[in-house]
Amino acid sequence: MTKRSVLVVLFDDVQSLDVTGPVEVFVGASESLPHPGGYEIRTASLGGAPVLTSSGLRIVPDGSLEDAPAPHTLLVPGGEGVGRPDPRLVDRLRAHASRAERIVSVCTGAFLLAEAGLLDGRRATTHWAYCDRLARKHPAVDVDPDPVFVRDGEVVTSAGVTAGIDLALALVEEDLGREVADQIARHLVVFLRRPGNQAQFSAQLAAQTAKREPLREVQRWIAEHPGGDLSVESLAVRARLSPRHFARTFRSETGMTPGRYVERVRLEHARRLLEHTGDGVQEISRACGYGTPEAMRRAFVRTLGSAPTEYRRRFRPLDIG
Repeated sequence: MTKRSVLVVLFDDVQSLDVTGPVEVFVGASESLPHPGGYEIRTASLGGAPVLTSSGLRIVPDGSLEDAPAPHTLLVPGGEGVGRPDPRLVDRLRAHASRAERIVSVCTGAFLLAEAGLLDGRRATTHWAYCDRLARKHPAVDVDPDPVFVRDGEVVTSAGVTAGIDLALALVEEDLGREVADQIARHLVVFLRRPGNQAQFSAQLAAQTAKREPLREVQRWIAEHPGGDLSVESLAVRARLSPRHFARTFRSETGMTPGRYVERVRLEHARRLLEHTGDGVQEISRACGYGTPEAMRRAFVRTLGSAPTEYRRRFRPLDIG
């Protein structure tokens, strides 16, 4: 089996975990194979100079970006250094990307890809805290703040920091099969290997906290009673507002409609029950306010791309004992 070459781009103030997380996955996959194959990792910087990560760790690259051969996978990590990219680095990224079969960014590495024009007209993501900034700075990029990672053709972008491990595991599964990816996940003691379209964070974090106490109380009530009557009319009564005023105010203060917020809370609660309990799908659907297993199935397929039973099978906590 021919090894797939992975070129990891290094620069000053890179986030060290954006580099080491994916590298550990790729190296582990190679070592797990019963025959030569997997990945050949090469790190490179401008001129081959050592780089200092944002945490103070010094990394000595394997060589220079100028002399690096064309890679199968070009991996661009993020970090504070993306805020002041060297034009020579952007030029080298553009040159390597033109020859790579797959272009990958971790966290804010998406800013470097965007700077090189590699995300124009494409759907992409980055760390949730920087999605708005990426969209403002590069309006030609279709920024999606929700997923853990996004694939658009040969370009794959991921969310913040540890999402790079999720992305690398997904690429290993694509290249070498699910069995190898699961084995590496167990070795790294990854608690939950997340699907790419899973939300980066919980509904409570995704939405802003309302300024008014009645609306904050409604948010708490929704989180604590996902199986209850969470219609706009019922929640408006709890907030002591008319349904129309409640819906308008809730969206204004949280950045999310009541229906969308309820949908996220219910899905999040259902996922936790599937991951951590042996409760049946019918029981979970009732506990989470879906009413029927079919309603929950539709919500899972629409949002996560898999039915509840498949989600439980693939993304339950890994047995590493």
